[in-house]
Amino acid sequence: MKKIVILLLLFPVLFFAQEKTKSLFSKRLHLGFDVAKTSVKTVPSDFAYMGKNISEDWKRTALYTGIVGALILVDRPTTEFYQEHIEAHINYKLPNITINKKKNRFPWVSGYDAYMFYTMSGIYAGSLFTGFEKGQYAAINGFKSLAYSILISHITLKTIFGRSRPYTSLKNGISDNPHTTNNPFDFFNSRGGKYVFSDQRGTALPSLHATAFFAMAKVFQMEFDNYWIPYGFAAIVFGAEFRQHRHWVSDMVAGGIIGTIIGRSVVRSSWRARGILPDKKKEITFKCIPTISSRYKGLQLVANF
Repeated sequence: MKKIVILLLLFPVLFFAQEKTKSLFSKRLHLGFDVAKTSVKTVPSDFAYMGKNISEDWKRTALYTGIVGALILVDRPTTEFYQEHIEAHINYKLPNITINKKKNRFPWVSGYDAYMFYTMSGIYAGSLFTGFEKGQYAAINGFKSLAYSILISHITLKTIFGRSRPYTSLKNGISDNPHTTNNPFDFFNSRGGKYVFSDQRGTALPSLHATAFFAMAKVFQMEFDNYWIPYGFAAIVFGAEFRQHRHWVSDMVAGGIIGTIIGRSVVRSSWRARGILPDKKKEITFKCIPTISSRYKGLQLVANF
C-alpha cells in the first residue's frame, strides 16, 4: 500500500516534469527555427550593407584602396622582408582535428581551417541545445561570412585580378610552383577554368584566408563585444599555416579589409532584422503651434528633420 501511495504521489511530479521538458524543447526548437529563418531572409540586406559600407563612407574606402595600392607598389621588398624575417620565424603546428583520418581535401573541414569551421559548428550546436539566441546568430553569421568570403574573394575578385603568387623565396629566386613569380605586377592571368577548387594559378589577390578569418572574427567580435578572443583565436590558426598561404603582403592586407567589411555588414544586417540596430530613416514632422505674443498672434509652423 505504501508503495502505491508513493507512486501516486510521484506520478504528478514526473508528469509535469516531462511536460515541462517537452515545452522547453519545443521553445528552443522554435527559437532555432526563427533564428535560421531570419538569417536566410537577411541575405539580400547583407549585400546591401556591404554596398553601404563601401559607398557611404567614401573617404575610408578611398583610404583603404590607397593603402592597398601603395603596398602593391612596394610589394617586392616588403614581401621579401616578410618571408625572411616574419614567416621564417613562425613555425608551430596545431593538433589535427579533422574527423576523417584519410586525407580530406574538402575546404574548411580539413587541416587547420577545420578549427574555424568546427568551432563555429560547436557554438551553434551548443547554443541551439541551450536556447542561446545570440550564440546561434553569431555562428550562423560566421558561416554566412565564410560563404561570402569564398564568393567575393575567391571566386570573383581573384578571377578579376588574376594575380600570380610570389616565389617561395623571393630573395633566392626559389619556388616549387610554376605559376609563381617574382614580379608583383603580374596581373590578369587565367585561372585555368578552376574557380572553386582551384590551384595557386592566378589566385593571389586578395587572400581568401585573410578575408575569411577577418570576416568570421569580426562577426564574433561584434556579437559578443570582445576583440581579444575571436581575433586571438583567428591569429593562432592563421599563423599555423603562414607558409602555405604564399601571398604578397598587399594580398593579405586587402583580404583583411574585405573580410572586415563582410563581417561588419552581416552583423549590422542581422541586428537590423533583430531590432537591435535602430532605424535611421529620416523623418520629417510638422507641427502647428498657436502663438500669442506682444508682436503677433497666429499659428507657428515647426518642421523637425
